[in-house]
Amino acid sequence: MAAARWSAGRADGFRQAGPEIGTVGRVPIVEVFADVSCAFTHFGLHHLVSERAARGLDFRLHVRAWPLELVNGHPADREAVARQVGALRSGVAPDLFSGFDPAALPQTTIPALGLAAAGYAVDAVCGEAVSLALRDELFERGRDIADGRVLLEIGARFRLVPPPLDIAEAAVRADWCLGQGRSVVGSPHFFTPDGDSVFCPSLEITKGENGPRIEYRAEAVDALLARLVE
Repeated sequence: MAAARWSAGRADGFRQAGPEIGTVGRVPIVEVFADVSCAFTHFGLHHLVSERAARGLDFRLHVRAWPLELVNGHPADREAVARQVGALRSGVAPDLFSGFDPAALPQTTIPALGLAAAGYAVDAVCGEAVSLALRDELFERGRDIADGRVLLEIGARFRLVPPPLDIAEAAVRADWCLGQGRSVVGSPHFFTPDGDSVFCPSLEITKGENGPRIEYRAEAVDALLARLVE
């Protein structure tokens, strides 16, 4: 696997070292705008990967940055994310988030999102794997993925070096700008190759007195996956 290389010649800071996204044979690419600190995204990505395997489908996830700390003007609220995790575990995901530690929720996700961008600069397979690994470290193992040592360890699994902060931020802002142009409404927002889009398709989220109420949306997931085999 080739390593990603930094370059000032691209708006996102990277020069491709492998095939461009969308040209991995004839494999469909589902784009997802999301933050790595978003618990709903962690569930949604895990669920789609599981459904992909169970249904024998072949597609890749290109998880782009939707940096909530820039969108909202402040880092993720640890108590709010903890409530979301609790609602997910009690409602739809009892087997996920087992090692989540609210204290480990990073106060910035830009370095982690930059590492994911470095993975996609190699190819779609690497980028997807890095995106999933980052979320597993945060939500399943309770590790601070803004910690440089943690990022070095994750990157080493994929022969990647975390990019410098300025390059990471350039990549994140490039995705954020792209998402704004495509009317992204939040994390996670999915786009299928035919141009259709849907926000958080796997979950119905409503407000409750003690936190969010969450239900699984089987029909919406079926509709999303059906668009990949038409």
